[in-house]
Amino acid sequence: MTANSIPDIPLNDGNTIPQLGFGVFQIEPKDTAEAVGRALEIGYRHIDTAEMYGNEAEVGQAVRTSGLDRGDVFVTSKLNNGFHRPDDAREAFESTLRELKFDYLDLFLIHWPLPTLYDGDFVSTWKVLEELQRDGRIRSIGVSNFQVAHLERLAAEADVVPAVNQIEAHPYFGNEEVRAYDKAHDIATEAWSPIAQGKVLDDPTLLDIAEQVGRTPAQVTLRWHVQRGDIVFPKSTTPKRIEENFRIFDFTLDDTQMERITGLNKGEAGRQGPNPDTFDYVPS
Repeated sequence: MTANSIPDIPLNDGNTIPQLGFGVFQIEPKDTAEAVGRALEIGYRHIDTAEMYGNEAEVGQAVRTSGLDRGDVFVTSKLNNGFHRPDDAREAFESTLRELKFDYLDLFLIHWPLPTLYDGDFVSTWKVLEELQRDGRIRSIGVSNFQVAHLERLAAEADVVPAVNQIEAHPYFGNEEVRAYDKAHDIATEAWSPIAQGKVLDDPTLLDIAEQVGRTPAQVTLRWHVQRGDIVFPKSTTPKRIEENFRIFDFTLDDTQMERITGLNKGEAGRQGPNPDTFDYVPS
């Protein structure tokens, strides 16, 4: 397989994003450049980082030393929760570009809506991203962990519809209401924690389907996401697993297999991460 094997998903602003990416959440900065470099060697062309991950500089280093043109690698970062005030958001974005040593960013997201902080005002934060996009500093702008009510507020009070919404989604937590809103409003859905932090990998249903198709449970789960239309960016520091996660476009799941995986949904009880309606973490 090559990078050309990865489908591009069209975004509502005319840009495209590779459907499969490489995530660097919880990868230590000292290990990040090597892991990203390996992913780029294998064929990944989409890297997902964030200010709060603390490894933007190492992502930029890996892209620069890869031998690839900057324009051939789609890089996402996300706004630190501590910098939602407009002037703070502008400076935080400038810091991201300095860390990455890039002239522009492909995609920048508000990491969390934080509706219980900043007087509940994530709209003024979003308007900074609109401004930076107009200036050409960001190609596409989006949000992460936004619920339907948060998206509806942006629709009512802002000018630009987010290009993507990055949300927790996996077989145990389908997050179907948000995915349905995204689809209806031409917002691409990105699934973080696509294998539920590994918790689905020993699920009997996934083990059975994996045996049927001659793949691993992780590959089956990622394939399920892809066939649903989700953008995914699994993370690993293990070269074998980085390569394994890349090889999900040379097989398909049939309708019955897809339905069995979708049927594992536990609703809110399946959520692994925090609830965006109440999450209020700000790094000290």
